[in-house]
Parts: sequence; structure tokens; C-alpha cells
Amino acid sequence: MPHHPDHDHEIENLAEFDQAVARGPLNGYRVQSVDLTDRTAALLATDAADAVFLGCPMADEATAKVRADGALVFPPVPDLPFDPYRGLLYTPEALFEGLAQHGYEATPDALGYAWFGRTRTDGDIFASMLRSIHDDAISDALDEHLRNVPVVGVMGGHAMARGTDAYRGAAVLARTLARAGLTVATGGGPGAMEAANLGAYASPHPDDMLDEALVLLGRIPSFVPSVTEWASAAFAVRSRWPAGGDSVGIPTWFYGHEPPNVFATHIAKYFANATREDGLLARCTAGVVFLPGAAGTVQEIFDNATPNYYESRGEPTPMVLVDRAHWTERLPAWPLLQSLARGRSMEPRIALVDTVAEAPEALARLRAATASG
Repeated sequence: MPHHPDHDHEIENLAEFDQAVARGPLNGYRVQSVDLTDRTAALLATDAADAVFLGCPMADEATAKVRADGALVFPPVPDLPFDPYRGLLYTPEALFEGLAQHGYEATPDALGYAWFGRTRTDGDIFASMLRSIHDDAISDALDEHLRNVPVVGVMGGHAMARGTDAYRGAAVLARTLARAGLTVATGGGPGAMEAANLGAYASPHPDDMLDEALVLLGRIPSFVPSVTEWASAAFAVRSRWPAGGDSVGIPTWFYGHEPPNVFATHIAKYFANATREDGLLARCTAGVVFLPGAAGTVQEIFDNATPNYYESRGEPTPMVLVDRAHWTERLPAWPLLQSLARGRSMEPRIALVDTVAEAPEALARLRAATASG
């Protein structure tokens, strides 16, 4: 494949396509999910040898011509509720399209889960391939979005209800981290995950915005029994206070009962939960804060501890566990984490704090230790 040292060889929108054509041939480019039906003249006039077109609608004559040039053409797949070749992360608006008119069950998010439910166990290699292509495309888009960005993960359970002190604490924590220049990443679902994405969304607004938003959201404490009402309340908050701060949510269709939250401005949604879990933690280059949770959060603690223990991703990254009683008595993950860390380079990069208010200072201290280590 020809190398393009001065620009990215992936084309993800029409503007990038037009710029590439203006520069010269399309040799070696990868064009992802761009509608090229109005670019027939450009395709007929431009050499496309070694290019790859992934899910790009185009006229028949343009398809024939680029194939004759030596390009690979993967046509759009009809009748799918998702685009397996997408070049960009999801937005809340994209996943919840049609929510106000038809309810959650008609949204792309719900339809994507319904398709997953029909195909996940049927043994169809084509469906399995589509899921894999989609998830790989999402990982590529996530890498591009987070390139050279300090990312801090906030992990916690989906059961944390709006209107609780714990939910408020998670939101204030994430607001503090976002205001410190970190990009907040979560599992992208409800509960503690939504609270953290909300806090990051609130970071550019005055402090009282978060106070008011928490009151409004508290009227619909959970996504059960109605995802439509739960998501609509969040969209109402976003409408009242637009231009919120950026954050990332990384949810999965594997847990179909957990809808994505709408406060994550960029959403990397996966079919494969294992890919999602590893990808979320691997991208938390500035560390992870673990709020009280159950089995899923325990799993995340040790999924994160393992590469820190073996240094398989380089220097260990900070880990802050919040709520001493929870992590030493109810679910005693902290003593085991301490034992694993003892005598290793990860030992000065783990901390246990009593309250969520202490977490930002602890994270800053551990990050300083990482930088000086």
C-alpha cells in the first residue's frame, strides 16, 4: 500500500474525500462508509489502485471503474440496523434517533440489540463477521479520537440511582477530573457511569448547573421501567444546557438491559463485551477510579490490575478505589490488590480512599508518582 506521510490515509466523510481527490490519486486510501453517489465524475477521473471502499454507496459505473483500477469494494450491507464499516464513534443523537416520536424500542440502539439477540447464537458466520468488522471499526475510531489524550476511567455499577448521594458524588468527581484537563471515560451505561459522564458534561458550566440537573434527573431515578422516560429526561437536561464538556462512553449490546447514557458525547458501542472491557481499561492512560460496585466492577479492578502487575502495557497506571468499607469488608478486593502489588512497581500506584471527594487528590498523587517513577 502506498504510504501517505503528510496525511491520514483513512477517509471518513465527503470533505476528506474531496481533499484527497484534489491532492491526486486515491491509491492506497481506505474510504469508510462515505456516500459517493454524487462523486461519480471524481471516481471516474481518479486512479484508485490499491484503494479500499468499505460500505460506500456509489454508482454502478463508478464501482466497475474503481474495481478495474484494482480497488477492493465492500458494498453496503442491506437491512442492518447498524453500519459495520462506520468510521466515526456514535453520538447519543444517533443511537437514540426517533426516541421522541416512537419510543426507545424503535431507536437504532434498541434495534441493534434486537439484531444481536437474533444472531448471537445462530452460528451464522456472516453475522459473526459483521459484528467483528463493526467492533474493529469502532476500536479504530476510538483510537483516533483519543490519540494523545490523557484519559481517566471512572468505573462503577449500573444500579446507582439518580437522586442519591452516591450518584451526586460520582458526578462531582468526574466534573473535577474534567476540569483538571482529563478526558473522562466510563462503561457508557446508566448508574455510576451516567453520573460520571454527566459530571464531565457539566464541567464547562457554572456549578449550579449540575445541582439543577441532578434535581431534574432525580424525578426519573432509573431506566427501569421505562428507558424512554429515562433517556428523555437526560435529553431535556442537555437541551436546557447545551455545549457540555466532552467525555467517552464505552457500552456494549451484550448487556442489552443497560441502555447507553446520553451524557457521553462520544460513544464506542461494541457487540463483544470482552473487546469492550479490555479496550476501555487499556485506554485509561491517566488511571482509573473505582467506585463501589458489584461483580462487574470487581472484574474491572482485576482486569486493570493484571497488565499493571505484568507491565504488559508499560508502566503501571494509577488505580484509586473509593469506599474503604466496601472494598475491605463487603467485597474485599483491596487486600488482594495490595498483596498483588507488594514489592512491584505498581505498589506506589494504587490507593484506597474513604470518600469520593478524596479521589481526585489521590489520583493526582499517584499520577505524580508515575511521572517521577
